Amino acid sequence: MPKTDAYETELLSAFEKGSLKSVATKAELSKFKAAARATAIKDRRVNIRLSSGDLQDIQVKALQEGMPYQTLIASILHKYVTGKLSERKNKPPSVTSHPGKPSSRRTGKTVYDDQG
Repeated sequence: MPKTDAYETELLSAFEKGSLKSVATKAELSKFKAAARATAIKDRRVNIRLSSGDLQDIQVKALQEGMPYQTLIASILHKYVTGKLSERKNKPPSVTSHPGKPSSRRTGKTVYDDQG
C-alpha cells in the first residue's frame, strides 16, 4: 500500500471512527446511486473479432492493470462513449532502437487519452 501523508492518515482515522458526515442531499445520493446502478449493469453480450496482436497487447495491458482483459475492453469502450477519452495523433518515434532497422513501435495511429 502506498505511504499516506498526515492529512490522509487523519482522514482515514476519522472515517474509521465514523465521525465523517455526508454533505450530499438525499436527492443527490439517489441520483448517484441510480448512475452507479446504470453503469454497473452489464446485460448485453458482444462478440468482436480482433487481430491476434491487438488481443495480446490488450491482455498484457490488462495484466499490468491487474484486471481481466474483458473488463479492460469494457472500461475503454465506456470511457470512449462517455467522452472520457480524447483523440490525438501518435507522434512517430524519435529514435530507433537499432540504427538501420525500422522501429517496432506503431505510428500514425489514432491514440486516445484517458480524461477521467
